[in-house]
Amino acid sequence: MNIMLFHSVYGVRPAVHAAAERLRAAGHQVRVPDLFEGQTAETVEAGRELKEKIGQEELLRRAILAAAPYSDEGLVYAGFSLGGSIAQNLALGDDKARGLLLMHGTSDIAEGASVEELPVQLHVADPDPFEPHDWLSAWYLQMQRAGADVEIYRYPGAGHLFTDPGLPDYDEESAELTWRIALGFLETLQED
Repeated sequence: MNIMLFHSVYGVRPAVHAAAERLRAAGHQVRVPDLFEGQTAETVEAGRELKEKIGQEELLRRAILAAAPYSDEGLVYAGFSLGGSIAQNLALGDDKARGLLLMHGTSDIAEGASVEELPVQLHVADPDPFEPHDWLSAWYLQMQRAGADVEIYRYPGAGHLFTDPGLPDYDEESAELTWRIALGFLETLQED
């Protein structure tokens, strides 16, 4: 599979490169666009400031430019937290998208968004202050209405970005389970 993997509000951290390597080791081609153009953040607050300084529209523009040369190949869009929301926006706008793998984050769904049985997998902490239960319930129903085939995996007691070993949120057991399930999901997309 060709995977476009988007980073979180922290930027392209070692954990993002490690995730890309894990996916490559499973036989996937992975591209990791740097939407922050080399900048990283040490705290979520600093990351949010960076995101606001760049602006959501500019981040989406950069993501689209990064994905455009490969979208005809049928990409799987993937991302961590902020990167998940960006991946979701791109996948819902790309009729050749093969799948959507969301780690720790979702996004609003545009009115009238429509996909044809797009496979979607979400991995999220439970509870997650950025992805509360009522939001996720509404998101799930909207994604189904849009035509997506959605699976949600919740990880009780894990922190928001629980797959990043460099952050206090890290939960090794939940992270390993997430990767096992996610790699299985990607394998099913190759069979299509």
